[in-house]
Amino acid sequence: MAVRAAATVAAVASSAADRLSYEVVDVFAPRPFAGNPLAVVFDADFLTTGQCQALAFEFHLSETSFLCAPTDPTADYRVRIFTPFAELPFAGHPSVGAAHTLVRAGRLPAGRLRQECGVGVVDLTVDDGGATLGGGPATVEPGPDPADLATAFGLAVADLAGVPVLVAGCGLPFAHLAVHPDAVDRARPDRAALNRLGVGEGVSVLSWDAASRTVRARVFAADLRWGEDPATGSAALGTGVWLAATGLVAADGTTEYTVHQGEAMGRPSVLACSVTVAAGVATAATVSGRVLPVAVGTIAVPG
Repeated sequence: MAVRAAATVAAVASSAADRLSYEVVDVFAPRPFAGNPLAVVFDADFLTTGQCQALAFEFHLSETSFLCAPTDPTADYRVRIFTPFAELPFAGHPSVGAAHTLVRAGRLPAGRLRQECGVGVVDLTVDDGGATLGGGPATVEPGPDPADLATAFGLAVADLAGVPVLVAGCGLPFAHLAVHPDAVDRARPDRAALNRLGVGEGVSVLSWDAASRTVRARVFAADLRWGEDPATGSAALGTGVWLAATGLVAADGTTEYTVHQGEAMGRPSVLACSVTVAAGVATAATVSGRVLPVAVGTIAVPG
């Protein structure tokens, strides 16, 4: 497996190379120029952390994926994920977009892939339209007082839906603040207040409709300096863990749910999700979405 991956994914460029190939794809996108844009950089093994960070800042998208040969013999490829400001151990839309791009570019076959990243090796399944991601082990812990977190978003106690705030995730933990539907679009992050509260990797301000099993979410990420993200696969995975822990889905079995995100930013996104629960505890979660290519090019290697 590792030999195949090294041959098809790496093709490692020498340190003298001055250009890198990349693509930009829209992830969790119902149409082009929607969803969350991602830069995918090929053959990035020789790049230093500083060079990756410089390139991610140059693209200045919420994340950039750098594709490398795996170091784990059970993996098909390795990805390093950077925001413009920091490297992440795991993220949803960079994983989904990277896997689908490798398959569409003919570097790996469709089907089940194993991705090495900062949290270990995670599984994805890639088909013609997109990819499905399973995160790492589910984690959940108490979050801040809902009234305090609401205040940090300029919201009132009356806006709260009466559900506990939990910091939940499957690789990256996000706090989940449940509010009434009309309050979602009124959320305005106070960066200083959020930094004081210590709420994991970010906050998903969301409303839950049990009848349609639909979430409307806006996600504000700490690694984006509390900027808003148009589609956040890792937060959508965490939403399943939160739904299970708060008793909003069945205590046993698998529940499918859909997350709608990005409308407030003019980049509507659709994340198709599932959570598997046993005795009220989430044991697995998945997130799926379409990946649409929108640009291809080369970029200079930073000095």
